[in-house]
Amino acid sequence: MSSNAIAAASSRFSFAFALRDAGTFLGLVVIVVIFSLLSSNFMTEQNILNILQQSSINACVALGMTLVIIAGGIDLSVGPTAAIAAIAAAALMAAGAPIVVAIPVALVFGLITGAVNGVLVAYGGLQPFIVTFGTLSLYRASALIYTGGNPIFGIPTQFRAIFNTSLFGVPHPVIIVGVLAIIVWIVLNKTPLGEYFLAVGGNQEASHVAGVPVERTKIASYMISGALAAVAGLILVGRLGAADPTLGNLWELDAIAAAAIGGASLMGGKGSVVGTLLGAIILGSLRNGLTLMNVQAFYQLLATGLIILVAMLIDRATRGRE
Repeated sequence: MSSNAIAAASSRFSFAFALRDAGTFLGLVVIVVIFSLLSSNFMTEQNILNILQQSSINACVALGMTLVIIAGGIDLSVGPTAAIAAIAAAALMAAGAPIVVAIPVALVFGLITGAVNGVLVAYGGLQPFIVTFGTLSLYRASALIYTGGNPIFGIPTQFRAIFNTSLFGVPHPVIIVGVLAIIVWIVLNKTPLGEYFLAVGGNQEASHVAGVPVERTKIASYMISGALAAVAGLILVGRLGAADPTLGNLWELDAIAAAAIGGASLMGGKGSVVGTLLGAIILGSLRNGLTLMNVQAFYQLLATGLIILVAMLIDRATRGRE
């Protein structure tokens, strides 16, 4: 597989996912229409903004998860990674450190935890599921041990203002995640690294032969995932005003669900930034609509699980045709 072949494969994937994204968008439209008919409050401006804001954290984590999945991996440690990064930033700010120091430190923690996952997968020869399942426990335990199981308070009002205000009526978290989505889209579709992600996830052996730096590509995907999880953790701390060591519990499931609904294949080599964003909004819309209808939480889980299974069946069918 030459570099031209890799680029051609990337173009085919882009075309295929333009069609898949259209199908995902149609699914979102159907959900919106159904809940609009069932609840008069669903399509109000304030509720739409609520859905976008509630979906922003999952979308942020899912963007990084999508890159990992495309590269043939999985990252179950995103929740504890977010907790570690958030606690690091909160502890610094509570001790009087300026925001411009605390935020970069949190991002560095996210990059480091992601790098640990990537190195163990790429150079340790371990299965991504096993590695990140292990680091999930390791990172969570580290957060609990450091804090003694207690939240960290004392978050400055200036930091909270970043994530609790809006620009032209659009909440800052939505804008932040939107900018990050554009960056991730550019990386995936307009840079050699994006082509490497697709190549490694599609056929690792052929990528080796083509000269693709497979190990470094895998590490890069986990580092980006860790950094985006850290951003999501910061957003939640800003909104809540505290950093809890249990922050991010089960975020990995929501992120995988958003990526899968958006068309990412857990077998690797397939994924879409636009699809992942739509997947996150679909999950947010579904939960919001069911909440407005006073549907109990366990039925919301049932609906989410059914949507994920349908997405997997669609992926299996389309992969079979390919």
